[in-house]
Amino acid sequence: MQPKILFEDNHLLVVVKPQGIPVQKAESSNDDFQSILKDYLKKKYMKPGNVFLGIVHRLDQPVGGVMVFAKTSKAASRLSEQIRQNIWKKCYLAVVDGVPDQKSGILEDYLVKNEATNEVYVSKKENPKAKFARLSYETLETSGNRSLLKITLETGRAHQIRVQLSSRGFPIVNDHKYNKNAKLGSNIALWAYSLEIEHPVTKEKLVFSEEMPENMGLR
Repeated sequence: MQPKILFEDNHLLVVVKPQGIPVQKAESSNDDFQSILKDYLKKKYMKPGNVFLGIVHRLDQPVGGVMVFAKTSKAASRLSEQIRQNIWKKCYLAVVDGVPDQKSGILEDYLVKNEATNEVYVSKKENPKAKFARLSYETLETSGNRSLLKITLETGRAHQIRVQLSSRGFPIVNDHKYNKNAKLGSNIALWAYSLEIEHPVTKEKLVFSEEMPENMGLR
């Protein structure tokens, strides 16, 4: 695989993650995205030995789109701190089954992850394992009984967008975990469209985006 590079310097590697590939595997492998990118850097710069490439955020395996990796430990630390301070701005596009009653809105929930099944569900605030989740959405287009939504994440919980939309009767098209009508062999209609960060060294604001692939289920 030849990765699509959106930006690269001595500190950052910004790429488009393909759908269906895990960001990282627990065991040594060469078919996860981090390993593919490490191999790209190793060959490009003819580096001997192991190549450092820090993961500072993740996308679910079925989801594709813009991702940022750190090429140094200092960059990784500073980017992680930006995430903790909520400096990053993440925007997604999703095609859902159904048409929301309100064209735009804010969704707030408390989510719990079942580690055994790798599934997330909406819970009560009182649950000690529950984590607060918040996003805003805007309906960009509708076609039949499907809608294209622009989603801005304000928290970064596991499966957050997928669970929050599904819990309100608007599951993402071809989400095999949270949409009972998902078609086998089809990609989930969720895409990491844009990402705004602060450069870990220069402090410059950087915005990266990649258009959603065609034929993701709106029509």
